[in-house]
Amino acid sequence: MLWQFQKQKISLLKNVECIRDHPQFLTLHNLTTTKMEFMNDNTLVNVLYIIQQFGFEAHDPLVEALVTEAWRRLERFDINVLSKFSSCLADQHLCFSPLMGKIADIVNRNLETIQDLRCLSVLMVSISSLISQRFQEQLVNKTEQLFDTIDSSQVNIARRIVQFLRNIKYSYYPLLERCNKVFLSNVNHLDLDSISKILSLYHSLQFHSFEFILMTKKRLTEMIPRFDHPASFVKLFVTLGPVAGPEEEKQLKSTILLMSEELTSQQALAVMGAMEEMESRNSRLIKKIASILHKHLDNYKPVELLRITQALIFLHFQSKELFVKLRELLLSYLKVSVIPSEISLLVCALSMLPSPHLDEARISQIEAVLPQCDLNDLNSFATSVLRCIQYDPMYRNNIPGKQLKLLQKLDHYGRQRLQKCSSLNLLWEEVKSLKGDWFADSLLEETVVTLQRLMDEINYINVAGIASFITRTNYLSTSLLDRIASVVLQQNEKIHPFAILAIILPFSALNYDPPQRDEFFGTCLQHLNSYLILCSSLNMKVQFRLMELNRAVCLECPEYQIPWFHDRFCQQQYKKDFGSMNGAQQQIYKMLAEVLGGINFVKASVLTPYYYKIDFECILDKRKKPIPYGNHNTTLGKLPKVHSELNTQIAGSRLPPGAEKIALEFLDSRAFCRNIPHLKGKSAMKKRHLEILGYHVIQIPHFEWNSMALSTKNARMDYLRERIFGEGKSSS
Repeated sequence: MLWQFQKQKISLLKNVECIRDHPQFLTLHNLTTTKMEFMNDNTLVNVLYIIQQFGFEAHDPLVEALVTEAWRRLERFDINVLSKFSSCLADQHLCFSPLMGKIADIVNRNLETIQDLRCLSVLMVSISSLISQRFQEQLVNKTEQLFDTIDSSQVNIARRIVQFLRNIKYSYYPLLERCNKVFLSNVNHLDLDSISKILSLYHSLQFHSFEFILMTKKRLTEMIPRFDHPASFVKLFVTLGPVAGPEEEKQLKSTILLMSEELTSQQALAVMGAMEEMESRNSRLIKKIASILHKHLDNYKPVELLRITQALIFLHFQSKELFVKLRELLLSYLKVSVIPSEISLLVCALSMLPSPHLDEARISQIEAVLPQCDLNDLNSFATSVLRCIQYDPMYRNNIPGKQLKLLQKLDHYGRQRLQKCSSLNLLWEEVKSLKGDWFADSLLEETVVTLQRLMDEINYINVAGIASFITRTNYLSTSLLDRIASVVLQQNEKIHPFAILAIILPFSALNYDPPQRDEFFGTCLQHLNSYLILCSSLNMKVQFRLMELNRAVCLECPEYQIPWFHDRFCQQQYKKDFGSMNGAQQQIYKMLAEVLGGINFVKASVLTPYYYKIDFECILDKRKKPIPYGNHNTTLGKLPKVHSELNTQIAGSRLPPGAEKIALEFLDSRAFCRNIPHLKGKSAMKKRHLEILGYHVIQIPHFEWNSMALSTKNARMDYLRERIFGEGKSSS
């Protein structure tokens, strides 16, 4: 009854400490201890739950006695009591305990008979850390079967389902979408805590609901005047800030500035993290929050010190005093730490500070834990060491042997870990977020070899992730891409349409067709056709993709007679200045002018019909003599005004008889796969489209232009003559 009174109060008015410390509460406490065995199952677990709500710790004798008695009765608990008991254990951080394992076993044995999704969702969250992938899939299937049995107002059930998916790291779109519909239909009743939790779960699962963000943004904006307490307003600032518009952002920042003196150490940390996400440039607020962080710096844990360092560096905050204190604290933690992941984050934070330096003792400490490190820790160490070498003035001209030796050991342990890996799921957990120069230069090839060795384990759950990894790394592995195509053909009904883009992107980006090309792409298109939707907020990225699709269909499939309707959009996009040429483009521009007979024989930065930008353009008559464009001035290194056709006629139709329009493109490393000089899809498509527009396309790969064979000006001039005119070496 005491707890029923407390439940009716808002959190700020709950006086649990007053009740817990009342003399009569001790009487209830003792009575519970003596009468425990006479309680029925429901009362027993209810009392345990309420005792925990009143703030009693897990080591309290009464809590321990109640848990022990509940364990003794476990097999006879009904589903409702079992779910509440599992929640009590989770609150005691016993998610990995043998007792929770026993509950997982009971759920597994009785899954077919469970019909209450509310109870099941509680159990799923509680046991999620202990269950196999097969059991995870069974729970997901059971949840789908029972979902229609719940009322559309059951927000808590939907939230727990999303939390379960987050816990098992499975972005299962069909369930996420059904839960999202529940949230959308109840958005006007969601409080700040609920919105904050849902958005956090979505972020972890990389699930984007534009509608939910739009609707909650409106609801959160309405809450701004309601909160005058720092704890609530900080939560609002952290939740609304990253999605707020300019006006709301201004309101949030001015209010948090007024409250800044009342912020606790954790609230200041949360505000600084949100400001980093908002890419805030409010120097007054940054300075104020930094001063609060400085004041509480001794109280932060290592991982929090890393977050502070990252945020301050990202926000360009400068304070010698604060950075000196940060360095001292990081070093003091580092000297006593023995946990690899903690050592890696401390070293990472140190390497971000001005004038980073790793002494011999710290290098030896890193070397000692390398055998225990996973790939994420190894990558973090390597990135930190490379950062120190790059920014420490001591190492600018000479890298010490200790650092080189450490980098070699990091390479060794990274390769060793990959070679020993025997599970694709375990490997994927370590490599999915790896990035940076060390990984790309030292471990990428070995990682692809390991993925190829384990590729039989690629399935409908992980196929989109593996495809995204291939796109991100630009590494062309035909065997992996063939396996991805095969999985899609065999398991397409289990793959959500939202995953199709990620799956087909590496084939397009890396310019590769699998053996079952037509069947594979046909299946993907059919899968998408059944799910064509457009989000309510059509953002620039989507519009740009639609423009590319419109252009490709117009040029490659004229028989469909699809109109070109992106002219105005393209004009808006290309009004901006293209900027300066890079070094290679400047060289080519100058040499082209010499080869062709003058600056008026070549155009730079040309915009073609259908808005392709090409580096250089020239025209040859039927005798292969350059035709001048007329006078136009330009400064080398600075692009001239953009040249463009005003209509979408084929360019060649306005040329003199027999003349030929030539497009010259310099292709840097981004145009090719990382592991082999294979042209990527975008550059290949552009060449194809320019040829349809009437151009003769000459592509100049960076590895040819910068090769030893073209190390002299004469060699490069001959190269350009050969590519343009088909001539041999010049007599001069």
